[in-house]
Amino acid sequence: MPPTEASPSTVKRRQIVLLSILGVVLVGAVMYAMWPAAVPKGRPSNSSGRRPQQTQATSGARGSLDVRLDDLKQPPPGAADVKRNPFRFYVPPPPPPPPRPVINAPPPKPPPQPGDRDYVPPPPPPIPLKCIGTAQQGTKKVAIFVNSDGKGMPVWAAEGELVLGQYRLVKIQVESVVMEYPDGRGRQTIPIRGQ
Repeated sequence: MPPTEASPSTVKRRQIVLLSILGVVLVGAVMYAMWPAAVPKGRPSNSSGRRPQQTQATSGARGSLDVRLDDLKQPPPGAADVKRNPFRFYVPPPPPPPPRPVINAPPPKPPPQPGDRDYVPPPPPPIPLKCIGTAQQGTKKVAIFVNSDGKGMPVWAAEGELVLGQYRLVKIQVESVVMEYPDGRGRQTIPIRGQ
């Protein structure tokens, strides 16, 4: 039978199949060459022959082996006084502290009483007011106060006046007011803060 000429699409298809097979073979060859198990391993350097220590041990064992069995029967040094159990966790308590010597100290001195020479009176309690601002009343500058707990109505006072009949306003400053008790004790600076 005479050979027939193949159509161009058939030839092109054969070329594509052949090129794909060639590509797969080429990728497989590269993978095989790079794969770690494909590289043959060399023999370990210490596998050939006997070790020198093994030869010395076997040659020395034949001739002069000095075994002292009596030394094995003696208890190890210091084993009799050991008081521990390796199978139980226990920390012994520390020894008790030595007794303190008894010193006959004089009784503590009572605090000074009013009328004593070194008596210092306690300071007066802090003033329980909060200044919430200042204002102009005619020609006078006044400070506005409320109780520290925020309860009650605001109270106005000018310099030198009594607030709630218990505290004197000494001076109104830019950011604070100075107050004291009517007898001049317990002077305190109270900052001006808004509510």
